[in-house]
Amino acid sequence: MAAAAAGPGPGSGPGDSPEGPEEEAPERRRKAHGMLKLYYGLSEGEAAGRSAGPDPLDPTDLNGAHFDPEVYLDKLRRECPLAQLMDSETDMVRQIRSLDSDMQTLVYENYNKFISATDTIRKMKNDFRKMEDEMDRLATNMAVITDFSARISATLQDRHERITKLAGVHALLRKLQFLFELPSRLTKCVELGAYGQAVRYQGRARAVLQQYQHLPSFRAIQDDCQVITARLAQQLRQRFREGGSGAPEQAECVELLLALGEPAEELCEEFLAHARGRLEEELRSLEAELGPSPPAPDVLEFTDRGGSGFVGGLCQVAAAYQELFAAQGPAGAEKLAAFAQELGGRYFALVERRLAQEQGGGDNSLLVRALDRFHRRLRAPGALLAAAGLAEAATEIVERVARERLGHHLHGLRAAFLGCLTDVRQALAAPRLAGKEGPGLAELLTNVASSILSHIKASLAAVHLFTAKEVSFSNKPYFRGEFCSQGVREGLIVGFIRSMCQTAQSFCDSPGEKGGATPPALLLLLSRLCLDYETATISYILTLTDEQFLVQDQSPVTPVSTLCAEARETARRLLTHYVKVQGLVISQMLRKSVETRDWLSTLEPRNVRAVMKRVVEDTTAIDVQVGLLYEEGVRKAQSSDSSKRTFSVYSSSRQQGRYAPSYTPSAPMDTNLLSNIQKLFSERIDVFSPVEFNKVSVLTGIIKISLKTLLECVRLRTFGRYGLQQVQVDCHFLQLYLWRFVADEELVHLLLDEVVASAALRCPDPVPMEPSVVEVICERG
Repeated sequence: MAAAAAGPGPGSGPGDSPEGPEEEAPERRRKAHGMLKLYYGLSEGEAAGRSAGPDPLDPTDLNGAHFDPEVYLDKLRRECPLAQLMDSETDMVRQIRSLDSDMQTLVYENYNKFISATDTIRKMKNDFRKMEDEMDRLATNMAVITDFSARISATLQDRHERITKLAGVHALLRKLQFLFELPSRLTKCVELGAYGQAVRYQGRARAVLQQYQHLPSFRAIQDDCQVITARLAQQLRQRFREGGSGAPEQAECVELLLALGEPAEELCEEFLAHARGRLEEELRSLEAELGPSPPAPDVLEFTDRGGSGFVGGLCQVAAAYQELFAAQGPAGAEKLAAFAQELGGRYFALVERRLAQEQGGGDNSLLVRALDRFHRRLRAPGALLAAAGLAEAATEIVERVARERLGHHLHGLRAAFLGCLTDVRQALAAPRLAGKEGPGLAELLTNVASSILSHIKASLAAVHLFTAKEVSFSNKPYFRGEFCSQGVREGLIVGFIRSMCQTAQSFCDSPGEKGGATPPALLLLLSRLCLDYETATISYILTLTDEQFLVQDQSPVTPVSTLCAEARETARRLLTHYVKVQGLVISQMLRKSVETRDWLSTLEPRNVRAVMKRVVEDTTAIDVQVGLLYEEGVRKAQSSDSSKRTFSVYSSSRQQGRYAPSYTPSAPMDTNLLSNIQKLFSERIDVFSPVEFNKVSVLTGIIKISLKTLLECVRLRTFGRYGLQQVQVDCHFLQLYLWRFVADEELVHLLLDEVVASAALRCPDPVPMEPSVVEVICERG
């Protein structure tokens, strides 16, 4: 069965050709093998790659074209032992069986396809036979139809010529009838008001009447039509001049008059004059809404009315003019452009007056919507009348309003900042007036900073509406570049920050001017506010601005570092002025306490003077106040006897030399010389040295100013024995409490040494108090 399915073998006689059955059987097998390769898509290269023999002429190659079984068997018998021969036989039998099985499977798998292909070919043969029969019948029918058509055409040839002639005569008669009836038709159309139909009738007959006007009958018809046409033109002019109809009706009248042959230039002037009247009426209506007596309409409603009324009317006039008077050429276009430019300028003036009334408002959403509609409405006339420059003028108005809004928001931010300062002043003054405790400086600083930041964010959100994607003018170069960089960033944000710094610096005026009325706590708060701006707030605000507005303009902008440096300088000036003001307050108390006392006749000291206690109390209050906003700062290492030192006229080396027991009144010059020499080697104290941003530096500056004032006041007075002792007690009391506030306690010691030494120098009888007694008095006080 398998052998039969595999096909005839090499020795099958019936399938062999008479020339050489032994040679054609392998050739037939190779052909069948090649067809199988084509069926399964095997290329020649792949088949060649699968062949084992490198030499195609080798007779022992089973897959070669010149394979000889006798030679192959002889080679196997000569070269292979019996066991290998048996293995080769077994392998060959296995391969034959595998090939027979594959061939049988291939036949079974393709049997249905072969049957289906056979059936399809059979059906195609039957269908082609039927189609050939159909085509034969169709050709026969077409031949019959052609024959019948030729006979009918030959029969009706004469009749067709007569019918064509009759049709031409009928058309001519109808035209003649139309011409003879034309005057009556024109009269009826004029009576009924069908002016367009009358003009069309006149247009159809005009060429014929002019061609045959030499004939009397046609001449009479032409004369009657001219009389009727003149009356029609008069009625159209009357209707056009009345001006009661709208722009489309006016354009229709002009179109009909042009069709009747009226002069175009005259109609052009009349058309623009009538259009001017209607548009001026719209402008007067808009101007009446801006009058002082009635309340001005909503800005969005105003722009809607102007857009639908004036701008819409201008578009209709421009479109109708260009359609009607296109033949006028550049001269007509210039007339229309001048007409639109004049009336458009008046409309823009009214719009700007109405927009100016919105500059005081705080909400930009309605204004931006109004500007958007105003700009959108002028796109159409801007495209129709490019020479008039209406679109450019509208864009300039929008840009001008945007700049004014930026100025308004900058003014609002300045007002908000001044309002915050007023609130701080009231909060600082309220506790003293009402006798109760108010909010602390830290809370006030937080409130001011958050309020200012919220106002800045609100202003940014308000002006950001001008650059929204849905707004028609936001894609203009101004709003993508200059408005964002120079307007918002530089004009609004940077301008406000610098204005805030300038306002804060204005509180640093001389005491006789504005600065004298400024509470010191406000100076301290403003200095901390500016320092916070330099540290983080300025960078945050500018980053927020750049992110929201996507600044793309290449023009230079203020760097963040420059603004931070300005804010830090402002904070430094404010803090320095705070030190001067607080030092001045304490200095005034000390100066009055020294100048109003009679130091020559004073009693022996038993207590510390009240003013010294007040100085310590005020210094402690200042320390608490500054500590609410600034960090502690760095202090030098303090000695263990900082609070134990007692001031005496003998406490310094120069005083010991000056008031030793060998001192006699006859040597005053030597004493002054020793004092001046000692000053040369003493450490110089810079009273107005720069103030750092910490509590220790601030208190050090205030105490230096206060003690320096005390020293200068003491140098102007003359002291008795008990006056000197009182100064000694007061200085020891100050030393007990002030050393802890300064960065270097030696500074307090040096200044107080100078005070006591200066008092002793100006005392005729310098007898100091015992240190133990001074300590007892100060501890008791």
